[in-house]
Amino acid sequence: MTANDPATQPPNLSTGPEYAEQKAEALPQPVSSKESHSTIVDTAQLWTSPRTVFSWRHWMTDVDPVHATFPLAAYCFMTGFIDAVSFTAVFVWCGFQTGNSRDTSFHIADQQALTSVLTFIGGASLGRIGDRMGPKTRAWLFLGTMIQALFTMAAAIAAWKSGQGSIAEIRGNPAWTNALTFVAIGFMSASLGLQGIMGKRVNTQFATTIVLTTVWCELMADPKLLNFRQRVISRDHKLIAILALFLGGFVGRAIIDAAGAASTLGVGTGMRVLIAVWWLFVPGKSGKTGKPTVG
Repeated sequence: MTANDPATQPPNLSTGPEYAEQKAEALPQPVSSKESHSTIVDTAQLWTSPRTVFSWRHWMTDVDPVHATFPLAAYCFMTGFIDAVSFTAVFVWCGFQTGNSRDTSFHIADQQALTSVLTFIGGASLGRIGDRMGPKTRAWLFLGTMIQALFTMAAAIAAWKSGQGSIAEIRGNPAWTNALTFVAIGFMSASLGLQGIMGKRVNTQFATTIVLTTVWCELMADPKLLNFRQRVISRDHKLIAILALFLGGFVGRAIIDAAGAASTLGVGTGMRVLIAVWWLFVPGKSGKTGKPTVG
């Protein structure tokens, strides 16, 4: 080709106020803009442009699940964090309802387990609100996480006002026995129930962000489990979920030992508020809104 070959010449651009925009559009897209499907390294974009963060269109746009790694990992962290409080006090998991569902006697520990099951279901039912707003919209993810924060705050206040301890020695003698501690268990379970349905609707490898049994099974069944030469989302994100949950449990127990259950739940409230704000800056799917259509 010669220098005068039309194929080598840039497109004809008119001069004027729109010249810069025309020139930018005429340039080829950089290679780095191509979508990557590796793992957290490629999906860990923390922020979207804040210029339009308060616009209605921004709030009603679906987040891109590929870029939701960090807030979903934070959800997993909160599962371990909240469960550390309930298990330390009454040997009940607010997030893991399989064991709670089989406790059918009327000892106080089993009554607490039943309370957890029922309020977990109630919290999860609030996730239906997301079907109206769009389960992946920033508006719903922000609002739903703020509701989780309010539930956690209510649990903190109830635990504080109960005047009871935070650490039980044996299952038959729980640290929490009065009515206010039942309220605390209920609000903690409701927060995780809502978190679970919200995490599931985002539809990623993090699943519900609560139950690890399925995640463990899917991890061990992953055909690329032992492929260490490349990053694999289906494997790596499950590992992140597991590690985040365990980390949350360790951190939660450490704060309980230092400051008690009520203070631990207060810290958890602040964490949930941060996660809620985080959802507003997760990059979205361009041009797509999550508001359901009316047929």
